[in-house]
Amino acid sequence: MTTVAAPRRRADATRNRALIVAAAREAFVEYGAMAPLDEIARRAGVGNATLYRNFADRRALIHQVSLAVIDRIVAHAHAATAEEPDSFAALSRFVHAAADERIGALCSLLSGTIDPNDPELADARAEMKQATDDLVLRAQADGLLRADIGAGDIVVAVSQLTRPLPGTACLDLDRLVHRHLQLLLDGLRAAAPSTLPGCAVTLEDLTQRA
Repeated sequence: MTTVAAPRRRADATRNRALIVAAAREAFVEYGAMAPLDEIARRAGVGNATLYRNFADRRALIHQVSLAVIDRIVAHAHAATAEEPDSFAALSRFVHAAADERIGALCSLLSGTIDPNDPELADARAEMKQATDDLVLRAQADGLLRADIGAGDIVVAVSQLTRPLPGTACLDLDRLVHRHLQLLLDGLRAAAPSTLPGCAVTLEDLTQRA
């Protein structure tokens, strides 16, 4: 029985950890980085002791949530590239999927709460940067995406559209995010007639300013 129970305990621990990370992501979107840990445990369906057994403190939990969100965004980018033969369709699919991850709401997790130079986090962000750049460059090489924008422009736009607005009266605007994203994507097509002020923003520009 011992040989059966040990894998069962490991499976339960893995499941509980995944539930905590998922619940924390939702709570951080709703409340910000200071979301009550008791509320996160409640949403995950575990006790406070289980939460602290997996994550020693808030910083450890935020670190793991950040990695999980980045991993999911990278997975969206790879799936879009592999499954969409049209490069602009792949970029559009990725943009909508990234919006569903609420990256704008989670930006605060990466600023001031955890160490941005953490090696694990730095590697994950580098992978996300490469995946995003690849989508943009592919669409531009195919002549489908306007040449005067960079991956940073897209990340800023998605972040702004998915950042919670102040005040309770604006809470129902989430349902409009994908509508406005589509308007944004239409403006990114190569045939767009306008001339953008300034210059294309790269992801390196965003890192330097942060």
